[in-house]
Amino acid sequence: MNIANIKRVSSISVLGVLLIIVILLATGTGAMHISPVQVLAILLDKAGFHLPVTYEENMPGVLWMIRLPRVMLGVLIGAGLGVAGASLQGLFRNPLADPGLIGISSGASMAAVIMIIVQSALPVFEQAPVLNFYALNLAAFAGAVITTLFIFRIARSGGQAAISTMLLAGIAVRALCESVTGLMTYLANNEQLRSITFWSLGSLGGASWQTVAGVAPFIIIPLIMLPRLAPALNLLALGEREAMHSGVRVPRLKSMLVIFATMAVAAGVAVAGIIGFIGLIVPHIVRQFTGPDYRILIPGAALSGAVLLTVADLLCRTIVAPAELPVGIITAVIGAPFFLWLIIKEKSTIPA
Repeated sequence: MNIANIKRVSSISVLGVLLIIVILLATGTGAMHISPVQVLAILLDKAGFHLPVTYEENMPGVLWMIRLPRVMLGVLIGAGLGVAGASLQGLFRNPLADPGLIGISSGASMAAVIMIIVQSALPVFEQAPVLNFYALNLAAFAGAVITTLFIFRIARSGGQAAISTMLLAGIAVRALCESVTGLMTYLANNEQLRSITFWSLGSLGGASWQTVAGVAPFIIIPLIMLPRLAPALNLLALGEREAMHSGVRVPRLKSMLVIFATMAVAAGVAVAGIIGFIGLIVPHIVRQFTGPDYRILIPGAALSGAVLLTVADLLCRTIVAPAELPVGIITAVIGAPFFLWLIIKEKSTIPA
């Protein structure tokens, strides 16, 4: 095994162990404290392995029905945001790129706000509880996908998607979506405004095993497929012409990166609302320790994103307990200072 493989395996192993520790701590923390050893014992009991650890009778119910679905949803969404951010930064060859750059978040936000307004106005949603329950999630997912596909379609010319055109189209479409969102917010009543505000700040409070099962396929598929594109992304970093001369099918690579990144982010936004900064700062954090090799960066960003969002959610439900902060506030509080520090640290290398 060469040095690069040793570095890759060791980095991923350390992040994997850190994620397991964070999951155990987050699952056990709350109004009813469950120690990490008790959490492990309850999980293993479910699998048929019994540890000599005592715990209260109602602890398994709290863990399985309340805590664990929320933690697992945070792990999935954080991993999806992290891997999407790293992939899009590779696609645009720009460390400032994030999922919002191609309209995913703004499209989801616009569709969700429209649905919040429409839900209370149309009686069909009151008559169909299942439709009423899933309407917001489906609208946000559809808005993210449609907006991204629209931007990608504008950017395509001669069978290829021009990166510069995609960026410009993303800026224009994002401005349009934000204007529609602003108009809907202006027309909303007080109850609708509360829903819009809470959704726009992000929350994992609605987590259930049903929610986890619903988003899992849309996030797991990108988590499997995007690392497979890492060698091609390493070549793309040298330039499109160089990548094509090395055998990379650049148009196909661009399409796959956009599709899988959109799947991961749209699924997360659909169930948890807008959660900022993870797709932007997580690849930077990982890059500081592992370097620019996407074979390490993409899986590292997935694991780091899962860790960061799980920790942020743990903080948002414990800082002001029994109340709860929107998780987007915590990620912004963590992410914005780090990003400013990164700009200050790197400004000497940025050309004037």
